[in-house]
Amino acid sequence: MTQHLDWLAHRAATVPNALALIAGDERLSYAALEQRVQRAAAGFAEAGVRPGDRVAILSWNSTAFVEAIHAVPRLGATLVPLNARLSASELAWQLRDADVRLLVAQETLMPAAVEAAKQAAIAAPRALPLAGEVRVKGLTSHPGEAVHSILYTSGTTGRPKGAMLTYSNFWASAVGSAFNLGALPNDRWLACMPLFHVGGLSIVLRAAIYGSCVLLHEGFDEHAVVRDLRSGGVTIVSLVATMLQRLLDVDDFQSPESLRVVLLGGGPVPLPLLHRAFARGFPVVQTYGLTEAASQVATLAPADAIAHAGSAGQPLLTTRLRVDAPAGEPGEILVSGDTVTPGYFRRAEATAAAIRDGWLHTGDIGRIDSEGFLYVLDRRDDLIVSGGENVYPAEVEAALLSHPGVAGCAVVGLPDATWGQVVTAAVVPRGTVSEAALREWLVGKIAAYKLPRRFVFLSELPTTASGKVQRHAVRDGLSSSPAAHAEPPAPA
Repeated sequence: MTQHLDWLAHRAATVPNALALIAGDERLSYAALEQRVQRAAAGFAEAGVRPGDRVAILSWNSTAFVEAIHAVPRLGATLVPLNARLSASELAWQLRDADVRLLVAQETLMPAAVEAAKQAAIAAPRALPLAGEVRVKGLTSHPGEAVHSILYTSGTTGRPKGAMLTYSNFWASAVGSAFNLGALPNDRWLACMPLFHVGGLSIVLRAAIYGSCVLLHEGFDEHAVVRDLRSGGVTIVSLVATMLQRLLDVDDFQSPESLRVVLLGGGPVPLPLLHRAFARGFPVVQTYGLTEAASQVATLAPADAIAHAGSAGQPLLTTRLRVDAPAGEPGEILVSGDTVTPGYFRRAEATAAAIRDGWLHTGDIGRIDSEGFLYVLDRRDDLIVSGGENVYPAEVEAALLSHPGVAGCAVVGLPDATWGQVVTAAVVPRGTVSEAALREWLVGKIAAYKLPRRFVFLSELPTTASGKVQRHAVRDGLSSSPAAHAEPPAPA
């Protein structure tokens, strides 16, 4: 049975003076962070947390959140990070589903936490930070198969499911990433992704495993990110495409010498955005990952970033990947390996449907080229079938985003009695741009059957807390308005 030492305690013992966390004006060494975590663990114990309990955290990024991430496992309890953007009723559903023993919330989120706890019929929430007076003897190691966290999937269709992630899942993910991107003692990883998502949580855990430093932002603010890229000695930053675009729009600054990796996830990335970043020296490497695989599945190596722009790279050392289709053809992406969840919490049927013969069926569509590089095309749920032809929204969005008058867009399929679905584009303009101009721009760039039959101009697009555009929300909003029923052009 594989045992994992408590990662933070180990680093506090071996490199106590190394910088572990920077958050605002706070700069904590590993020794100082360990002391904070010991007090937090005591606070959770005094609140009644026992081994086997599930503890929910409702918070934006903060030092107290980081402390809780390390403290809850010390008691043999399971961490349940909650999305701070959810409504009280949505939070209550997850509290019930995870059978949570204790909810702890940031003061600013306490009204929603109180209402959620009431609806879920659990004890009133406690406030972060939680600190106790009497030191508790916490666990010094954890079985690899023990569940570290339960993270809820985005739930684009139906209720979200709680993916159980083990200590070995996070360890394998950290090891695989280190062999690909490197793990240097002086690394400073800027975390502006929410810690309640796997992308943010994994940064905190990897830093403890590697013995490196997290530069924590409360959320994403492009001006704050640019400031710290310029002066904070940042070596790695994790972003999604919309964040990178906003960051590049701040001014014309070039990538600082300290920055060695911009890890770009969250789905397919428009090539014009990548080339814009490359032109200014930003070392962007695309990655493909998901909650059920503890973040990264495949990631470009820095040396391949330009030559294979548009690809999410090859699978990490600790992961296997294949596409359920003939060689080179699009199909569902399947993932296997030590990073993959053992299943969904108390959802045997959902687990059996998702994990078959040792392979996680992701629901994402991609293809693998002759050199073994993965190209992610779209979510299966977002695939548009118009007149019998498959249209991948990300491909149409990339073509639209190459127009200088488009700041953002989302392409969805709306129901049509004749054609099944019609391609519809929701566009956030940059300045003034007309529908006719966009139609003209797209001709010749994508096949005729992929051309949007309807354009809708919006001031903003709905996004997740990590900045990814929510196509399902766009689709739901547009479905309530008259849909275009014009005859799609014949396939080119």
